[in-house]
Amino acid sequence: MPSSAPLRSPRALAGLGLRTPHIHEILATRPPVGWLEVHSENYFAPGGSGIGLLERLRSHYPVSLHGVGLGLGSADPLDDTHLDRLEALIDRIDPFLVSEHLCWARVAGRHLNDLLPLPYTHEALDLVCARIDAVQTRLRRRLLVENVSSYCRFHADALNEWDFVAAVARRTGCALLVDVNNIYVSSRNHGFDPLAYLDALPADAVAELHLAGHEAAHGCLIDTHSRPVCDAVWALYADALERFGPRPTLLERDQDIPPLAELLAEVYRAADCLEACHVPA
Repeated sequence: MPSSAPLRSPRALAGLGLRTPHIHEILATRPPVGWLEVHSENYFAPGGSGIGLLERLRSHYPVSLHGVGLGLGSADPLDDTHLDRLEALIDRIDPFLVSEHLCWARVAGRHLNDLLPLPYTHEALDLVCARIDAVQTRLRRRLLVENVSSYCRFHADALNEWDFVAAVARRTGCALLVDVNNIYVSSRNHGFDPLAYLDALPADAVAELHLAGHEAAHGCLIDTHSRPVCDAVWALYADALERFGPRPTLLERDQDIPPLAELLAEVYRAADCLEACHVPA
């Protein structure tokens, strides 16, 4: 189940999260970014202008589908309707990567509009691995799973988050979408070493990196995707590249979205980092 990116140079690995305010400008100007990523659920409707615009962009850029609603760690059964729509979108867009979050979001038939962290227990590990296996079998491709930020921990935790994430990759053969900002946010909130997190991940499973901004509030950091990437996250990104080598890297902004030129400046900074990166021995 291959998930390797069809991107030819280190600079082409730098991508941008596609958001509605910029769609027409990107179509008109075709800025030199390596690829675009969209939230899968925004394009589940089979008709309308949204999917049509995405198809036009797909003719110029590789596209990655990034899901927010599957709930891989939920105890409720997998949503067959959701998977049907995702499968249809994959067939229509032919993305080079398909990803989801390592979280839960469903309980007793209700969907919670958040990316809720899992308890890092052996029981949760068994459940999420079985569900990832089922999704990969259904989609007939390797899935990327992303670490989420967190603001509290469970008393029942039996594993560190990084050991849990590494075990998921090893047991299921899935790939990892390593969100560098989420690691930094959680490390500050919980007091762990973010480099220990990176060191624990199997490098051959890391298939994508995310960069985003956060805000400080109520004594912790909040993953808001509303600010530029801070210097500390850029530094941690450099550490990730040193460990994993060049990987497709996405710049995300979901709130307080600025002009496209401001986001492109961050994409090009990531491209510079990728171009300067030396592949680990």
